[in-house]
Amino acid sequence: MWLFFGAGIIGLLLIDLFVLHRKPREIRLREALLASGGWIGIALLFNLWIYFSRGRGAGLDFLTAYLVEKSLSVDNIFLFVVIFRAFEIKPQSQHRVLFFGVLGALVFRALFVFGGVALLARFHFVEYIFGGFLIVVAGRMIVRKPDIGSSEANWQVRAARRWLPVTEGAGDAAMIVHRGGRWLATPLLLALIAVELTDIIFAVDSVPAVLGITQDAFIAYSSNVFAILGLRALYFALAGVLPHFRYIHQALAIVLAFVGMKMLLADRISISNGISLAVICGIIGAAAIASRLGRPVKTSGD
Repeated sequence: MWLFFGAGIIGLLLIDLFVLHRKPREIRLREALLASGGWIGIALLFNLWIYFSRGRGAGLDFLTAYLVEKSLSVDNIFLFVVIFRAFEIKPQSQHRVLFFGVLGALVFRALFVFGGVALLARFHFVEYIFGGFLIVVAGRMIVRKPDIGSSEANWQVRAARRWLPVTEGAGDAAMIVHRGGRWLATPLLLALIAVELTDIIFAVDSVPAVLGITQDAFIAYSSNVFAILGLRALYFALAGVLPHFRYIHQALAIVLAFVGMKMLLADRISISNGISLAVICGIIGAAAIASRLGRPVKTSGD
């Protein structure tokens, strides 16, 4: 399974880089929606393969974990908007940054998932730590108000600027240039560093949530991978309309709190993943309906 999965992911990445996006260009809304739907379709086909090869339980575990990761990844898009605005990355170059960001994310997610599975297998009390941590994160998300109009408050942006000497106007493709006898970073490289830092922080929140659903390393990691692969297309599809999803942060916080409580009460109350899937879908659906009926979030750029 690991060989089949790895070969498939490598093939998809090569097609994406050398066929679909060989030259830097701006991703239009229609293309982004089609690509996002395509990645979701591929993930669901993989889910069917899991279902028929490993059984109904494994298939349901993957679908629930994928939905959680996909939902939480929406929160990351806010930060991508901040990063690209801060470094003035042109629309035609944003896909390149996100593509290489995905490659780094695949490595970091593997470390987090396998490390988390190993800890849970050896030390049962870690499950309570993860559960409590998710509830704390959920509380933080409820009180935090997103602002995609301000870039200076984002620590990833400040850190990337501070670490490396940078040159301006280096073109749309180069990440490092040689000028004046030394190598200098371009805004593209700084944006990539900021994206990677963002994903590491995001993984700290999301991986424990997935491990609260399944401790099968293959299902946990593959659900993460498919959510990450579809994140770039989702960014181009939703970046302009996310401010209209007024209650998305509250919904994601409730999802994290639900999974955290499930982990804390696992020894006393058994909640099947079928019920978990229904609850998570209900939370996200209710937030979407409430956002549709409410007013869009105001940003400092409005």
